Amino acid sequence: MSADDDRTFRKLLGYIESELEFQSDFYNDAYLDRRITARMRRTNSDSYATYQRLLERDEGEHEELLDSLSINVTGFFRNPDAWEHLRPVLRELTDEHRSVKLWSAPAADGREPYSAAMLALDDPQIDASRISILGTDINADILREARAASYETSKTTDIAEELEPLDDYAEYIDRDEDSFTVRERVRRMVEFEQHDLIRGEPKRDFDLVFCRNLLIYIDSEYKVPIFETIRDSLREGGYLMIGMTETLPAACRDSFEAVDKQHRIYRKT
Repeated sequence: MSADDDRTFRKLLGYIESELEFQSDFYNDAYLDRRITARMRRTNSDSYATYQRLLERDEGEHEELLDSLSINVTGFFRNPDAWEHLRPVLRELTDEHRSVKLWSAPAADGREPYSAAMLALDDPQIDASRISILGTDINADILREARAASYETSKTTDIAEELEPLDDYAEYIDRDEDSFTVRERVRRMVEFEQHDLIRGEPKRDFDLVFCRNLLIYIDSEYKVPIFETIRDSLREGGYLMIGMTETLPAACRDSFEAVDKQHRIYRKT
């Protein structure tokens, strides 16, 4: 990026932060640039300055950009092998505790917390009746999609393929051609609420927290606050699962011990 491009990029980020109330400094520049340039291509804007002028006159583009900037890439049973290695953790938790609390943050459109619920229901060695799941996200619109619990197969998303880790997904999903709706018995296990993982207060006494595939987008200085929130939200001995390509910040490694390092499962020490 040239010096001129960098200057206009920074000016655009300043506008987005002040006028759209989006905290751009939480995210790394590479992620922001990818999402912004995608909107520039869609709107035929040939420079950051041109795109800013579009934002200044078109409030509809505000919503489109904010939607693009939201981290909502997800899927049922994303990285299936990791989910298989989560089974013994859930078995242990439901064997040892009458009430087991799981937290998915960010939950995006709900497919991760619903995956956890279906995995528990599908495994006879896991007492799903003891499990409750909270899904949180900063984006209120994506949470409405999560509560609706209906998903469509498209050119880029094959829902039936995502559900292959289950023996028979028809027990948990109603399918109507390319439309898939999570059944009530699964939805009863999951609640959703809006929460900012960086600036929000910690939760309390969770047994397992999923924070998968968020950190790759976040600027390094905000990773430690995220893990401090997670640490303070877990009970002693509670578990953390992060994304397959992610690592714990060095400042937080004393708070967690690896249970399954390959599949990024840790336990609060």
